[in-house]
Amino acid sequence: MRLFDAHCHLQDPRILTYVPQIITTAQSLGVTSFAVNGVSENDWQSVKHLSQSHPSVLPSFGLHPWFVAERSPYWFNSLKQYFDSTPSAAVGEIGLDKGSHGRSIDFSEQVEVLKQQLELAKMLNKPASVHCVRAFGELLDIMKSMGPFPAGVILHSYLGSAEMVPEFSKLGAYFSFSGFLMSLKANKAKKMLKMVASDRILLETDAPDALPKANIDSLFFVEGDPSLPKELQGQSSTSSSALGTSLNDKSQVLTDASTLPKETLNHPANILLVLDYVASMLEISKEELAELSYQNAVRVFSYEGSKVLHT
Repeated sequence: MRLFDAHCHLQDPRILTYVPQIITTAQSLGVTSFAVNGVSENDWQSVKHLSQSHPSVLPSFGLHPWFVAERSPYWFNSLKQYFDSTPSAAVGEIGLDKGSHGRSIDFSEQVEVLKQQLELAKMLNKPASVHCVRAFGELLDIMKSMGPFPAGVILHSYLGSAEMVPEFSKLGAYFSFSGFLMSLKANKAKKMLKMVASDRILLETDAPDALPKANIDSLFFVEGDPSLPKELQGQSSTSSSALGTSLNDKSQVLTDASTLPKETLNHPANILLVLDYVASMLEISKEELAELSYQNAVRVFSYEGSKVLHT
């Protein structure tokens, strides 16, 4: 099986040191590519460097809504310069957030910054990876006013309603699913997934966040993660069923991800668990979902200058 992690953050300081091992482990399991999304002026250079160091890393540059208040007066010019110097880059992570974190950031500024970046994506004919929390109505209105988006808009970690799926699809949206999907009620997740056309489904990890809700013995951990309980330290890169037999007497307590500290880091290899879950909800085989999501990712990331064109 070939898999394509359509949205992650390998530049995150929590895992940056371990990226070579992380990529090697994920690739050994069939993950061929990693769309790595910058979130602020402070990490765009790190994303660019990762893409230069690792052929499997597809860079994306964007200003995430959480960092809108911290932007410099010249952020947009700087962003455009990154695209000028990095033709392989997509746009992202951008978006809107009215959740617990986003509530403290002026929403009108979030809208202004999002519109600028969507306009840039259209001008560059590149896909944009969009974060949206509790603002899907506003996002849909903005996309309707600016769209359609023939190069694609990736609704990353999509948790919106089933009813909105056709509306977003008409505008060029793809729907990317991460471990966060497992936090929805199963019947709601299933209804929403069934509304997504097979040529619009993507899979992602959002690593190092969005650890899937799964049994510990099926999870992959990031080597060196300081939040891991001692009995899981050193098991990070082998994971698999070996973990189940290596746990000490606490194994009765540490049974699944919900029993781990909330800071536990997610590994891109856990895209296999997202694949399992989405395939079960759609009632199709893992192999079928892996291939169609892979082909969808290749299509959306095959813009002019993209690394995908050369793989």
